[in-house]
Amino acid sequence: MTQKSFKIEGMTCAACAKTVERVTKKLSGVSESNVNLATEKLKIDFDEAIISTVDIQAAIEKAGYKALTDAANRTMKIEGMTCASCAKAVERATRKINGVVESSVNLATEKLNISYDPALVKISDIKHAIEKAGYKAIEEDTTVDTDRERKEKEIKVLWRRFVISAIFTIPLLYMAMGHMLGFPLPDILHPEMYPANFALLQVLLVVPSMIAGYKFYTVGFSSLFRRSPNMDSLIAIGTSAAFLYGIYAIIEIFNGKFHYVDDLYFEAAGTIITLIMLGKYLEAVTKGKTSEAIKKLMGLAPKTAIVVKDGKEMEISIDDVEVGDILVVKPGEKMPVDGEVVEGTTSVDESMLTGESIPVEKNMGDLIIGASINKNGSIKYKATKVGKDTALAQIIKLVEDAQGSKAPIAKLADIISGYFVPIVIILAVISALGWFFIGGESTVFALTIFISVLVIACPCALGLATPTAIMVGTGKGAEHGVLIKSGVALESAHKVQTIVFDKTGTITEGKPKVTDIVVANGITETDLLQLAASAEKGSEHPLGEAIVKGAEEKGLEFKKLDSFKAIPGHGIEVEIENKEILAGNRKLMNERNISLEDLETTSDRLASEGKTPMYIAIDNKIAGIVAVADTVKENSKKAIERLHHMGIQVAMITGDNKRTAEAIAKQVGIDRILAEVLPQDKANEVKKLQGEGKKVAMVGDGINDAPALAQADIGIAIGSGTDVAMESADIVLMRSDLMDVPTAIQLSKSTITNIKENLFWAFGYNTLGIPVAMGLLHVFGGPLLNPMIAAAAMSLSSVSVLTNALRLKRFKPAK
Repeated sequence: MTQKSFKIEGMTCAACAKTVERVTKKLSGVSESNVNLATEKLKIDFDEAIISTVDIQAAIEKAGYKALTDAANRTMKIEGMTCASCAKAVERATRKINGVVESSVNLATEKLNISYDPALVKISDIKHAIEKAGYKAIEEDTTVDTDRERKEKEIKVLWRRFVISAIFTIPLLYMAMGHMLGFPLPDILHPEMYPANFALLQVLLVVPSMIAGYKFYTVGFSSLFRRSPNMDSLIAIGTSAAFLYGIYAIIEIFNGKFHYVDDLYFEAAGTIITLIMLGKYLEAVTKGKTSEAIKKLMGLAPKTAIVVKDGKEMEISIDDVEVGDILVVKPGEKMPVDGEVVEGTTSVDESMLTGESIPVEKNMGDLIIGASINKNGSIKYKATKVGKDTALAQIIKLVEDAQGSKAPIAKLADIISGYFVPIVIILAVISALGWFFIGGESTVFALTIFISVLVIACPCALGLATPTAIMVGTGKGAEHGVLIKSGVALESAHKVQTIVFDKTGTITEGKPKVTDIVVANGITETDLLQLAASAEKGSEHPLGEAIVKGAEEKGLEFKKLDSFKAIPGHGIEVEIENKEILAGNRKLMNERNISLEDLETTSDRLASEGKTPMYIAIDNKIAGIVAVADTVKENSKKAIERLHHMGIQVAMITGDNKRTAEAIAKQVGIDRILAEVLPQDKANEVKKLQGEGKKVAMVGDGINDAPALAQADIGIAIGSGTDVAMESADIVLMRSDLMDVPTAIQLSKSTITNIKENLFWAFGYNTLGIPVAMGLLHVFGGPLLNPMIAAAAMSLSSVSVLTNALRLKRFKPAK
């Protein structure tokens, strides 16, 4: 199965999204199809052996929409062209390349506009193909963010159309309503003196408004004729009914029936179009703000890189950087791609990705993250990941995928919005006919009911309620270093009752350190550590490595070894400066009959604290203990306290013995200990907890945690962990800070609350609005809903849902 995403143009409401889903799901070879109205994207799973992307695009186009591939767009200057045949040759050469979606050459401007899939083809491949055809491609100085440009253009067009419509609608409204309110009107236009003039001028004023809103009619009626009506269909039917009835009234006025001058409905049509265009404009502006997190992430990457080729430094486009290239980055510049330092030292600000404000020291062999900022040293580093493989690109993809996914809570809204518009049309017809035939009301009354019901109904609010909140929520998570990989994960996280933490590398640092030095028989702490570290220098044991590192940190010199002997399961025996040194466990001391004196009690205390004591003896006499432990991370205790405060049970899973596990659990406040668990059994332990009827989250960092992460209801991977763990997880914590676990759950709660608020207002608005428009209040002697008020309410419903979703931008994790 292949998964692709398309940008869908022409959608105006949830009914449109449902139509695209319905059309694509019917196609042979398509297994899954999801449309996100907020991002205007279709994510589709299909079998390329059965159906192609061209077939999918054709089916969507037949349904009245346009599907654009999620491709990169570039403009290049082509040198060497002299005629139309040259332009055709460049097009032909580039279109042959696998991964190129569209290629178009403008001979007059000598420019090539090319759309391509960056995962399949590089810019260097395109340039090579053009050169092979006999021409030269030079990139434009600026890289165009086409999506942003398209959005900005769309907003400008909507604003311009609204202004044009408003210019004609305001005088129209004044003419139609002003005289009723006592406002002055020239005699030649007064309805009682010159009814024909009054009516004809209204027609002349309403037509420009209808032309400005022509898309409501072209899209609305074409959708209606294809039997998949949308919101535009409702507006088109309602305003067309008002306009046509007005034309009928004018004919009657010219036939001498002057009372029809009171039945003109042109101002309703004009005002409805104007108000809805204003609503569409506000909606487009607000929708743009929901994807700001992605825009910020995309803006982090530099556009160019300085690469060393043949001993010379040259500036190239970031798209032309290839794996293995040596890059030069000076202080204050951004790292173009991911890589490994080969020369120089510096400190790097990685806060844009990890949220960690303290710069990280980088030396030869250290890894570089693309888009991080070089603070104070000039370095050279080798590119290891470029393009879509970089950490930043992966994060952007994770956030985009999450924003494009649907949460289970959205299903009800999707189902309703799919049937919504046809039901509204039926209700409008039934209510209008009911008032006319059963209620005995006038044609104008019935028409008012008909238009009001059509115009007040708003499937947009239903369709936008969930995706907008998910977009803002996942974007906000990314800002705090919490990458939520799907809408399902975002929704499920707040339901978690038990969180299982892996011990090593998650609760603890995963790097053993020297914690205690206890001396005996007159030796100093420094001398004991120096001897122990010198003895362990040749050892590969993790505890030995920790002692060596401890000595290095204190700047101690290592003494020369005269002999070295490893004693498996016990320790080591070495000779330093004619002294026989033993370093190992209690078994080794007992075997050599070395008295531990009063150090035995100290050793037991250290062991009860989760530390591993290593005895040191010099010439068969005890000299002291060096204790090593995997230290607890700085925020582990605080994070667990926060989770307890949220009412969540916390468990710890480890392969360590129960005594060590209990010591760590006591330090951080763990409720439940799962000790001596083999790596392959971690998933079973999670399953057992789920068997108790609990929603379980698993937090881990290693390959051995991957099955447990996949088994849990929510898998949370530590960002410093393995790729396998991060692939298996639903949420990735970039900062490796356990305080981000409660942050993820708080964010889930806030987002779901926001979605529920949005759905409440969307459902509530339609539940109350439609009956009022049908004349429910009028039955009990109340007022009739004016179609213009209905249009204003309809426009504001979508904007209110979007504005409520934007409140999530104020989310801050509890400290």
